[in-house]
Amino acid sequence: MGLLEQALAEAEFIAVDCETNGRPGEECELTEVGAVLVGGGELHDSFESLVAVRRPLTRGVQRLTGISQAMLEAAPEPRDVLGELAPWLGGRVLVAHSASFDRRVLRQACQRAEVAWPDPPAICTLALARRFLPLQRHRGLGALAGALGIEVATLHRALPDALTCGRILCALLPRLRTHAATVGEALSLLSPPRRRSRPSAARAVAPREEAVARISAPDFAQLPRDPGVYIFRDAHGMPLYVGKSVSVASRARSHFAPAARRGSWTAQAETVDYSKTASELGALVLENQLIKRWNPPGNLRLAPRPNRSVYVRCRLDDPYPVLEVARDPAPGHAVNVGPLGRRRAALELVEQLDSLFGLRHCSRRLVRRDHPSAYGQMGRCLSPCLGDLDPNLYRARLQGALELFVGEGDGAELLLTHVESEMRAAAGARRYERAAALRRRLGRLRSLLGGLDGIVQATHARPALVVAAHPRCEGFDAFWLAGGRLRDWGTLSGGLEAGRGRLEELLERTDRARRAIPTGALAAYLPAEEVDEVRIVSGWLASHPETPRLSLDAPPSIESLRELLHTVRARVSPGT
Repeated sequence: MGLLEQALAEAEFIAVDCETNGRPGEECELTEVGAVLVGGGELHDSFESLVAVRRPLTRGVQRLTGISQAMLEAAPEPRDVLGELAPWLGGRVLVAHSASFDRRVLRQACQRAEVAWPDPPAICTLALARRFLPLQRHRGLGALAGALGIEVATLHRALPDALTCGRILCALLPRLRTHAATVGEALSLLSPPRRRSRPSAARAVAPREEAVARISAPDFAQLPRDPGVYIFRDAHGMPLYVGKSVSVASRARSHFAPAARRGSWTAQAETVDYSKTASELGALVLENQLIKRWNPPGNLRLAPRPNRSVYVRCRLDDPYPVLEVARDPAPGHAVNVGPLGRRRAALELVEQLDSLFGLRHCSRRLVRRDHPSAYGQMGRCLSPCLGDLDPNLYRARLQGALELFVGEGDGAELLLTHVESEMRAAAGARRYERAAALRRRLGRLRSLLGGLDGIVQATHARPALVVAAHPRCEGFDAFWLAGGRLRDWGTLSGGLEAGRGRLEELLERTDRARRAIPTGALAAYLPAEEVDEVRIVSGWLASHPETPRLSLDAPPSIESLRELLHTVRARVSPGT
């Protein structure tokens, strides 16, 4: 049995990273190589070596990698290094980030050193990310690792990058196995789609009516006029396009309307089926989950975001974490405040918090300095960039800032109360200049927070049961938010009658969601694949504040659940 026919679960992989001298074409030479054996979803042996070069390194490469010309003068010859590495690659699958580059560098180096090239099949972690993390916009090695909750200590050195690449493979391998049974199937799944040839001149001038007539629309007779998700499939039943609507039948037909702009997938659509939800919010969540599961070709660009909200977020896996503003919540161990409706106001809020608590104003990458920055000289930053700051002191200041948004009270009110108490303390200590500055800051914050549309609170604070009703009937979707995640959701059958069985089902699922809430934790852990679900539900609540919800800070009672359903029922217009 060849390597391509080997079961993916039994295959061995070699995660590889190559550093070069930064020169193009034939002048490109290997300067360092790192390799890690991956098997059974775990990392095993590793290999690392510098490689002697004939041409000098560019200054840019030396600054980027930290590899100097002096280090390579004592390095072994390429023939010795590649002669030791080549047996590692035989009978195994090469894995790399931008695998075509590393494969070309190694093959070229083997040809120069007269070492037999094993020609292993290659899997690219970039292709894995495109396939299984379609919402991850930044796919550099460090950004991708961060999205998967993988800590990265060093970049642009061969062995650390190979280790990171191996860990990314281990994180995404279970998803790959669900779509491919063998190595050959995995390579076919991840290979880029072939570009279609340019149509001939005769075909290009064909009338539009004739081109439209060649595309027969699927049968829409069975589609309902209810909220849900519709799925167009080809002749083999494979998903081509997933969409959502509050009226599945109307929206699905619109793709084949005479004036519609048709995608390339419409010519292959043979059937259409659907999955009903009870609300538009349920349709949004289900659409996103199905697109992530199937990655259909018609959804290469995901559906537009429900709004343009942002989050103030803080990743706690950094030694000296920073507050930042981004469109999505941060994955991993983090505090995410929002969603907030105005990006400029959110940026100013971060600036105010940084100055109040002496936090870093710079980016996540901490650059060492010989002298404090302008903020440090003004006393508005603790200046960890000088390298002599106790991390515990910085963490204490950071915790003081974040605790304003993770408690039971409103974050905006708690922030104003904190500044006011600081102002009174400064006045009591006769520090009148500081008290006056805090008074001006308090006035600005009142104006800023008053116009900051959204939820000024951490996403994992105040767990809740959210109920979204059918726009016309008495059905509803229930969503359980706990610990910063969408723990459970679903459409409950029947109407809104609060029968005993319905209430017991709600109570059981609520207890299960509450048990997953971490106790005494400043931050929540958010898996990267659930970032968009939190964004969708949080954005919906921010733009639909009237949506009924029940706080889960304490265990709910049967009576409180019955009252919640009665509230939802009252919002459904009678006679519809």
